[in-house]
Amino acid sequence: MTSLEPHPANIRFATDCIGRAKALAPKIAAAASRIERERELPPEIVAALQEAGLFRMLVPRSLGGGEVSASEFVQAVEEIAKADASTAWCVAQTSICSTIASAFSPETGRGIFGKGDLLAWGPANPTGRAVADGAGFRITGQWQFASGSRHAAWFAAHCPVFEADGTPRLMANGQPDEITAVFPKSEAAITDVWQVMGLKGTGSDNYAVSDLFVPSERTVNSYARDPAKKHEHGPLYQFTVFQLFGAGFAGIALGIARSALDAFVELAKGKTPMGGKSVLRDNAVVQSQIGQAEAKLAGSRVFLLHALDAMGDSAGRPGGITVDQRISLRMAASLATHNARDVVDAAYHGAGATAVFESNPFERRFRDVHTVSQQVQSHFALYESIGQHFLGLPLHPKFI
Repeated sequence: MTSLEPHPANIRFATDCIGRAKALAPKIAAAASRIERERELPPEIVAALQEAGLFRMLVPRSLGGGEVSASEFVQAVEEIAKADASTAWCVAQTSICSTIASAFSPETGRGIFGKGDLLAWGPANPTGRAVADGAGFRITGQWQFASGSRHAAWFAAHCPVFEADGTPRLMANGQPDEITAVFPKSEAAITDVWQVMGLKGTGSDNYAVSDLFVPSERTVNSYARDPAKKHEHGPLYQFTVFQLFGAGFAGIALGIARSALDAFVELAKGKTPMGGKSVLRDNAVVQSQIGQAEAKLAGSRVFLLHALDAMGDSAGRPGGITVDQRISLRMAASLATHNARDVVDAAYHGAGATAVFESNPFERRFRDVHTVSQQVQSHFALYESIGQHFLGLPLHPKFI
């Protein structure tokens, strides 16, 4: 079987990921309190997500994955986030991490992803080390934020490369070379640090290895992350990991905001605030707040999906994705996350004292959306790159 031949399992995984996410939403919502309390996804939720193929949406078809479009992926995690943000975060992280399969040889890809095993990783660690050692590398370092680590079978670690004599390995452009190495979770020491205010159920723990040998075939260097050098060349794999994370997390924020706003609309139909004479629905300020919130969500969602579809269309054509399209996606993802946070804030404050009780659907969504907006994909500083583009200034390619 070559990397371009369809895998027998891909028919099930590639069909209607959005519909399957909607179908699982009630089961996920019913488990939301347990997910938060136990700080990880329960085995039955993991099994249901695996059965539905939702962890494998971005795995190549040749390995039995869905290889769905970026737009479909974002809409699927949005549906899951309406039920529980931690579950959506784990699905998004695991799915995006699995795109590394596109850079592996078909044989290596099948060895890691062919059985349905899941992969987790944390951000790059510049203090980590990958020391060249014959037919592989010896990896040392610690990595954070391994979302989904509790149910993963594999970890990945991204770090700079050093020669055996300790000198940094440089690429042709003079920049330090880096690799992403994949190894069994059983080889890593895991530290439970995930005591946080939001997204409590993601199990985003730390993990570390020391002098761990990883064969070259389970590593991907900076050159191989270039779409032209990947083994899989479908439109999905022309997106960078940074772009997919930004879009995926924006979809999660939109899902959280949608559910919070829906809950506030229902509350407004029946709650009369203390000292008031009519229900919230009859208040002109509340009416305006809901109108503005609906406009923010609708506009943000359309912009995000349009940017993803435009990039996906260009990815399969000569010339590929343009810088203008990359900037549009960065704008859309940043705006969607920030607008979603504003909508949740409005719903939370509009609900009054009702919102502070754990039994009501506001306080967890408030904490979750603020945790989503704290990660690097939502930093306000990303607007700097957008402004640089429109001012005709040089851009840092990592951030677009």
